[in-house]
Amino acid sequence: MAEYLTLTLDSGDVKIKLRPDLAPGHVERITELVGEGFYDGVKFHRVIPGFMAQGGCPDGTGMGGSSKPDLQAEFSDEPHVRGVCSMARTSFPHSANSQFFICFDDARFLDKQYTVWGVVEEGMEHIDALPKGEPPREPGKIVKATVS
Repeated sequence: MAEYLTLTLDSGDVKIKLRPDLAPGHVERITELVGEGFYDGVKFHRVIPGFMAQGGCPDGTGMGGSSKPDLQAEFSDEPHVRGVCSMARTSFPHSANSQFFICFDDARFLDKQYTVWGVVEEGMEHIDALPKGEPPREPGKIVKATVS
């Protein structure tokens, strides 16, 4: 299984260590979607300073997902802190699909309620530099996503 997800942004690469030990089903889904080119060109549609940057919606609205079925939650004790990558979902716990978020700062109130699937090891400055807003006026986007 892949160990790293690299998100190439306009400003540079973000290297994310995948955590199949915490969320094997979510890591498998992300790897599958990356292999299909799903995330290429997708915008960060919700970027809240001091909280998180969210992307993975194919239409850039925050309402969309992939055509694949939603995932069963894989909640863990892993803390939501700076650089942690976790899945977005609706109020229903088993509704994660393709959208994810990367924490800018501690967001421990999300612990055990959202599925952590990775952590940024390099390039967090590129996440920090994403245009802010809900949605940003000129959203940042994933130019290319690769797994290795």
